Amino acid sequence: MEVLVSVLVGLMTASGIYLILRRRTFPVMLGISMLGYAVNLFLFVSGRLTQGSAPLLGQGIDKYPDPLPQALVLTAIVIGFAMTAFLIVLSLRALRDLGDDRVDGGDAP
Repeated sequence: MEVLVSVLVGLMTASGIYLILRRRTFPVMLGISMLGYAVNLFLFVSGRLTQGSAPLLGQGIDKYPDPLPQALVLTAIVIGFAMTAFLIVLSLRALRDLGDDRVDGGDAP
């Protein structure tokens, strides 16, 4: 299970970095979001991957998942959603004002 999650985090990180290096704003925003999801998944699984554990202390302290990474991921999801909405509005405004949605600002096609 840990190997599968590690490979998934690696693939999401690589895909996010690939999309960040594109010319247009929409793939860049998608890459930033995917990189954020990879970090969120990494933080979430750092709190232990235990199957069949209850969220309460009824089964003992050794099967209790760590709530701190869960709280951090929940906060990061909210902040990531707000930043994505801000980036979409910013890119739409730049497209309207400049007439182009390239992030490099050059004259190349």
